[in-house]
Amino acid sequence: MSICCFFGHRTIDETEELKAKVTETIENLITIKKVDTFLFGSRSRFDSMCLELVNKIKDKHPHIKRVYVRAEFPAITDQYKSYLLKSYDETYYPDKIIHAGKATYVERNYEMINKSKYCVIYYNEQTGTNNHKSGTKIALDYAIKQGKEILFI
Repeated sequence: MSICCFFGHRTIDETEELKAKVTETIENLITIKKVDTFLFGSRSRFDSMCLELVNKIKDKHPHIKRVYVRAEFPAITDQYKSYLLKSYDETYYPDKIIHAGKATYVERNYEMINKSKYCVIYYNEQTGTNNHKSGTKIALDYAIKQGKEILFI
């Protein structure tokens, strides 16, 4: 089992070229790197776009799994779980982030990085260098520190 996660800014310049590049990257991860599990967070258009693309690719590669790693709602209703499982194959909430407070999303991202061999990252330095460090930059720095294979989009 080989795992990949996605990170990117909340807003992106979503072009057909970007979608084509991400699609090619996902295809290569599946066919060459033998990735069979993709981890997704939330709160970014890049994550949403990657999920849409993986969903299309799943028709061709039905063995791949899409996992939504929640940063909210440690316990969910069956109705909400059913809703999530329309787009994902699994969902879970990492126990270690229950008391993370403001760092919930950062800790969730660390969880995804720790479980992954590959990280597909859409990072624009101009977007990530305003008054505070962006979540994408924090994730990128952590992935580098952990020695993950990073695929820049």
